[in-house]
Amino acid sequence: MEKILVTGGAGYIGSHACKALKAAGFIPVTFDNLATGWKDAVKFGPFEEGDLLDRARLDEVFAAHAPVAVMHFAALSQVGESMQVPGKYWRVNVGGSLNLIEAAAEAGCKHFVFSSTCATYGDQDNVVLDEDSAQRPINAYGASKRAIEDMLHDFGASAGLESVIFRYFNVAGADRDAEVGEFHRPETHLVPLILDAIDGKRDALTIFGTDYDTPDGTCIRDYVHVCDLVDAHLLGLTWLRAGKGSRVFNLGTGEGFSVREVMNRAAEVTGREVPTQEGARRAGDCTKLVSGSVRAERELGWTPRRSTLEHMVADAWKWHQSGHYEK
Repeated sequence: MEKILVTGGAGYIGSHACKALKAAGFIPVTFDNLATGWKDAVKFGPFEEGDLLDRARLDEVFAAHAPVAVMHFAALSQVGESMQVPGKYWRVNVGGSLNLIEAAAEAGCKHFVFSSTCATYGDQDNVVLDEDSAQRPINAYGASKRAIEDMLHDFGASAGLESVIFRYFNVAGADRDAEVGEFHRPETHLVPLILDAIDGKRDALTIFGTDYDTPDGTCIRDYVHVCDLVDAHLLGLTWLRAGKGSRVFNLGTGEGFSVREVMNRAAEVTGREVPTQEGARRAGDCTKLVSGSVRAERELGWTPRRSTLEHMVADAWKWHQSGHYEK
């Protein structure tokens, strides 16, 4: 069976991608330094511990496994932290990705699926963002991802590297079998924070900003189920292997939900109230980010089947109750 190198395969999205790749007949090879991922999530193929800043280690892994493609998820991804220590994000995200891209190109691995972000668009309120929208990131996280997109374009021209770039909106939910799920140290994503508050594992959920220009005063985001997201990655891999060339796709539903709407749905799904407290806005947070994913639907045939608040919260709650995340 052919191998796919999955950077960040011990993390939230990467582990779900590994499960989907195995089900599709590939061998996912996880490359992860376990800084934010966890070893127990590596269940679907071999594990290679290493850091993207270690070029020699990357060369060893490419030589040992000869992957036919790369799925690149590994990155620092906390917007607030990127505002405080931007150098860390440029060094790790951009420097590490450059090592990976160069190693892939030199190893003759010319198919590259990249996990980018809607943060490259910056704060463009009341606009449905499509792939041609201007990229104006307002934090170092988004800027670092945009720089990696530029690198992939340059290596496409110079080395024939073909890439599918996915700009995600907010990812939520978990594997329906609860084999893998969402777990970060520290946790920063809304749905697991809500579930922790409901379950008494934190005192209360802090709502960062209640004075945004939205119907209920809280930020609006476009949420996509993690399983729908990894389905798109397999379609992107198929796209590349069919010789269709490099392409950028947004991944979202085109529908936004506010923080309060997500909280209310979580209360309905779990049958429990969400303890909350209000806090100030966070630097770098946009008012509203909503995707236009027409291209992914039209060209890839991608349909987000589980990206409703009910499915995302219910699957995340099942994972939360499984206790795996406490290990």
